[in-house]
Amino acid sequence: MANLKEIKLKISSVKNTEKTTKAMKLVSSAKLTRTRQLSEQSRSYAHKINEVLSDIATRVSKVQDDGNIGRAFVQNSTPKTVDIVFVTADKGLCGGFNVATIKTVGKLINEYEAKGAKVRLRAAGKKGVEFFSFQGKTLEQKTIELSSAPTYEKASDFIKVAVEDFKNELTDKVIIVYNGFLNMLTQEIRVKEILPVGLEKVEIKETTSMLNIEPDDDDEVLKELTDKYIDFNMYYALIDSLAAEHSARMQAMEAASKNAKEKVNSLTVEYNKARQAAITTELIEIISGVEALK
Repeated sequence: MANLKEIKLKISSVKNTEKTTKAMKLVSSAKLTRTRQLSEQSRSYAHKINEVLSDIATRVSKVQDDGNIGRAFVQNSTPKTVDIVFVTADKGLCGGFNVATIKTVGKLINEYEAKGAKVRLRAAGKKGVEFFSFQGKTLEQKTIELSSAPTYEKASDFIKVAVEDFKNELTDKVIIVYNGFLNMLTQEIRVKEILPVGLEKVEIKETTSMLNIEPDDDDEVLKELTDKYIDFNMYYALIDSLAAEHSARMQAMEAASKNAKEKVNSLTVEYNKARQAAITTELIEIISGVEALK
């Protein structure tokens, strides 16, 4: 009978786990709905500001040489120092969501170090901070709770340090790495070089200009717009990563609930067999006792 009690305890424990995973799935689903809407709105703005920046930068580059445009628009194929800004979740239980980002960052580190470049890491998210700290990697910058509750102001403050180092020529390239939301079932690793800004990525039509820039104003316009571009890209990375995190956790909890249900069914079958065996054993003992009395 002790065996039956153990099985019953296991069934009860797995059922409680199933309730928890189902609740977590519902919470992630609700959060995903809100975050996904914000991500889609942010994506539209990110694309538009990228177009505007490329439009202005392309037109300015036609009348000025690279030395006057500024470091933000001068491409560097052989950077000596690279800042990698990466986003992970503050919590686990979301499948391979964090692992995918960490692996990508590790791959980039190896690639740039193989070329002789120094790589500096800036982490947003507890899981990334914990992993690279455990690996003995120095983190130039780290923050927790930003990836789980991002705001534009906090994103701007976080990326500002990397931008200042780039402007002061302490670094030659700034890269953002995160696991983004592709659809309800899929997340996608995204690696974006935000500094220097590439001019060739957006096609600009000569007949349509988004802004008219006077020669005396172009430096100020570029500075303001570049700052907006960088800040918003950091903010969008955080929002997109958060949507992907909720999506990944929702899938992980759904899979966990399914496994728990299958385990309950398996344990129930095992319990019924053990119960039948116990009953059979008792019947045999009773019959044997009756026979012995004859």
